[in-house]
Amino acid sequence: MAAKARVSLTAVLAAAAWACSSVVAASAFDVPTVAFEEGFSPLFGDGNLVRSSDDRSVRLLLDRRSGSGFISSDYYLHGFFSASIKLPKDYTAGVVVAFYLSNGDVYEKTHDELDFEFLGSRWGGQWRVQTNVYGNGSTSRGREERYLLPFDPTVEAHSYSILWAPTHIIFYVDDTPIREVIRHPDMGGDFPAKPMAVYATIWDGSAWATDGGKYKVNYKYAPFASDFSELAVVGSRADPVLRVPRRDGAAHQDLLALMTADYAVVTPRKRAAMRAFRARQMTYTVCYDAVRYADGPFPECDNSDEERESFSAWGESKTVVMRPRARGRRRGRKAGRGRAGVSSS
Repeated sequence: MAAKARVSLTAVLAAAAWACSSVVAASAFDVPTVAFEEGFSPLFGDGNLVRSSDDRSVRLLLDRRSGSGFISSDYYLHGFFSASIKLPKDYTAGVVVAFYLSNGDVYEKTHDELDFEFLGSRWGGQWRVQTNVYGNGSTSRGREERYLLPFDPTVEAHSYSILWAPTHIIFYVDDTPIREVIRHPDMGGDFPAKPMAVYATIWDGSAWATDGGKYKVNYKYAPFASDFSELAVVGSRADPVLRVPRRDGAAHQDLLALMTADYAVVTPRKRAAMRAFRARQMTYTVCYDAVRYADGPFPECDNSDEERESFSAWGESKTVVMRPRARGRRRGRKAGRGRAGVSSS
């Protein structure tokens, strides 16, 4: 948790400029959104967390003194969680923006977690996105994947959503599913099953986020600003210790509504879009990481020999290439020099 400190002049100016501007959001599903006060509270960062005048958007800032973040007011046992996010522009190596579910504050050694982690780059708008699935403290058996985005996430906001059901998990970018994890009996406690809160943060990940820590945060470009809007939390509020919904009478109805919602069902059309996204944008998947997991893939992995040929032994894509978006910068190189848990960007 960051210590209290005087707000920097650059942070004040950045916040003031943003408060007078509108935030463009790409809403992917017809779900109710909440004002910040209705569903969230500040987590850390003091003046580096700035709420809009209508309380429907939040700007998170990272500068030399602190990052920032917020947390949901409740814990949830399954649900659909979404935010439209606009990422920092220009040089962002070492910067990490995250939108995720976790119960690490309650279960320090056996926590569950579902992540969108956005990993900054030396090349302006060329961010990488990492998704993580951890259950019961299974970070040593990390289920990570990484992707490039088919758009510049610094130009306007895009929707990033997590569907967490008892039987499966889906990660969405806008209305396109990019990853589906179907619960397999052999996963055991590795499938997240305890109530989790919703978090959003921006922080300094210099130690690992870009080329294994080779490229650090350069505070010459600070403050780094990430905008969150269209905040949605659809699920059963639950006691994180007792692990039961707070409204027992409505729990079954809530779960039925969740499981039958459009965002919980991968139709043939969605599945085709997901496969196309993964073929074009995925730079790493744990399912083909024979170096880290020599005994074979995880039980939920839907592997194919044809797809495996597209990946190196450590799960990195042989074909997806990072290309800088701005003119006059060095040409892209083939992705795949990093290992799991380390972004190469």
